[in-house]
Amino acid sequence: MKTATTNERIVGVFVVALALFATLWGRCVWLQVLGARGLTATANKQYTAWQTLIPQRGRIYDRNGRLLALSVLTPSVYANPRHVSNPAATAQRLAHLVERDVRTVRERLQRPKGFVWVARQVDPGVTPSLDPLRSEGIGIREEPKRFYPHGRLASHLLGFVNIDQNGLEGLELALNGMLRGQAGWRSTLRDARGHLLIGSWTQETEALDGADIVLTIDGVVQQVVEEALDWGMERFHAAGGSVVVMDPHTGAILALANRPTFDPNDPGQASADRRRNRAVTDLMEPGSVFKVVTAAAVLEEGVVSPEDMLDCEEGNWPTVGRHVLHDHHPLGLLSFRDVITYSSNIGTSKAAQRLSPDTLYRYVRAFGFGERSGIDIPGEVPGMVAPTATWSKLSRFIIPIGQEVAVTPIQLATMMAIIANGGQRVHPYVVERIQRPEGAIVRSDAPPEGPRVIRPEIAKQVQSLLVNVVESGTGRLAKVQGLTVAGKTGTAQKVEPNGRYSHSRFVASFAGFGPVPDSSFVIVVAMDEPRPAYYGGLVSAPMFQRIVEGLASYWTLPRREPAGTVGTT
Repeated sequence: MKTATTNERIVGVFVVALALFATLWGRCVWLQVLGARGLTATANKQYTAWQTLIPQRGRIYDRNGRLLALSVLTPSVYANPRHVSNPAATAQRLAHLVERDVRTVRERLQRPKGFVWVARQVDPGVTPSLDPLRSEGIGIREEPKRFYPHGRLASHLLGFVNIDQNGLEGLELALNGMLRGQAGWRSTLRDARGHLLIGSWTQETEALDGADIVLTIDGVVQQVVEEALDWGMERFHAAGGSVVVMDPHTGAILALANRPTFDPNDPGQASADRRRNRAVTDLMEPGSVFKVVTAAAVLEEGVVSPEDMLDCEEGNWPTVGRHVLHDHHPLGLLSFRDVITYSSNIGTSKAAQRLSPDTLYRYVRAFGFGERSGIDIPGEVPGMVAPTATWSKLSRFIIPIGQEVAVTPIQLATMMAIIANGGQRVHPYVVERIQRPEGAIVRSDAPPEGPRVIRPEIAKQVQSLLVNVVESGTGRLAKVQGLTVAGKTGTAQKVEPNGRYSHSRFVASFAGFGPVPDSSFVIVVAMDEPRPAYYGGLVSAPMFQRIVEGLASYWTLPRREPAGTVGTT
C-alpha cells in the first residue's frame, strides 16, 4: 500500500479547508443575501410585537347625568402554551381559580400556539392567586367589560354588548359605531419571554375613545315606571306589559319599560322573549283607546259636537251578516261627550258613520298609525292599517272602535301627545345628544316638528272629553287627588291562531296625560293577558295613577281641583 506523501497530505487538507470555506461562504451568502428577507421577517416576528390599542367605549347617561352604562377594566387570563411544561397539572390549578372546565383549559394549554385565551373577564380577586403560575406561561391582560350600574333599569332601551364590546341589542347596537370608538396600534420590541419592551423604538397611534350618549330618559321617572309596572305584573298576573312616558311637546321619551325584563350585565341568562322591547316591537289591537282618533276626526270635521245626542240602543245594529256591536251594558241615549266618557262602542261607531271611509282613514294615518314613528330605537314595527280599498262591509263600523287595526304602545303615546299639546304631531326620540368624552358635542338634533293634525280648539274639546273619562267614566281609577288628568281606557280581545277573537285573552290599556290643560307628560300603559281582571279601567288605569303620583312627588306639578269641563268650547 502506497503511503501518501507530505505534499499530498497538504493538498488534501487544503481541499477540505477550501470546501469548508466554500460551504461557510455559501451559507453566509444565503443568510445575508438570498435568504435575508425571510430571515429578517422571522426575526421581526419573534422580537417585534404588534399590539392593538382598544379604545374606551363611550358611556351612556340619562338626561340628568346619571350613569347608565360604562366600561371598566377587568382581568382576562391568557397562556403561552409553548412555555407550559405540564399542561395537565397547570390546567388543574388554573381551572379552579378562573372557574372554568378543566378539560377545556387543558385543551387550550396543549394548542401549538404562542397565545391562547384561558378565561376572559374574570373576577379581579383571582389576580394575586395567578402570580405563581406566571413561570408556566400564564399571564393577565386587562380588558374593558361593559357594566350597567343599575342592573335591569331601562335594560330594553340600553341593550347590551358581547365580550368584544360590540353592541348586540338596543342603543348599544343602534349607536355602536359612535360608542365603540377607533382602535389604535403599537409596534415595539419584546424579550424572549414575550414581555414588551417600551422605549424610543416604540411606534404608536393612540386609540380614539368612543363618544358618550346622553338620553332623554330621566332615571327617576324610569324607576317610578318600573316599580309601577312590577306592581301591576304581580297584582294582575299579566304575561307582559309596557309603559311609555313622553313629553307631549317635544316627543322626548322620559321613560320606557317592559316586562318581562333582564339584566344586561348577564344577558345570556335571559331568553329572547325577555329581551324583546315590546313597546316598539309588539302589535296589539288598541280597542277603545282608539276612540280618541275617532272623536278627534268627527269633531274636527264638524259632523258631531260634544253635546249631540246619539242613541246607543242595544239591538241589531249594525246589521252586517251575523255581526252585532255591543256595549258592556245598555247605555241608551247619550251625548257624544258621554259616549266617550262611558266608552260606548255603538255611539262611537254611529258618530263615525258621518265620515266617509277615506276621511276616517286619513285621520288614522295622520295620527301616526300604519307607519313607524321614527323613534331612534332598533326593531320598531309600523303597525297595520288596511287601506280603504281592502275594507270589508264591517270595517267602517269596527275600525272606529279600535278593531282591525294593529298598533304599538309608542304609537299610542304619539297619538295622545297630539291631543295633549294642542294638535301637533311629534316624533318620539330617546337620544338627547352625542358628545366626546371631554364634552364637545358631536350631534344634538331633536327631530323636526311634525304636521298639525287637528286645530288647537278641537284638541281642547277632546281634552275635555278625556278629563270626563277620568272624572266620571271608565277611567275613574286613574284619578289623582289634586291633579286634573285625562285619559282613555282600552280593552282589546287578542286574536287566536284561527283568526277569531279570544274570549279569555285580552290586552288592557290606558293612555293619558296631564296636568290639563298645560300637560307635561303622556303615559301609556299596556298589559298583556292580565288575570282575573282584564279591563283597561281596572288594570292599567290604577297603574297610571301610581305613576302620576310618583311623578307628582318628584316634579312640581300644578295642583288644582278636578274640573270635568276644562277646555270646552
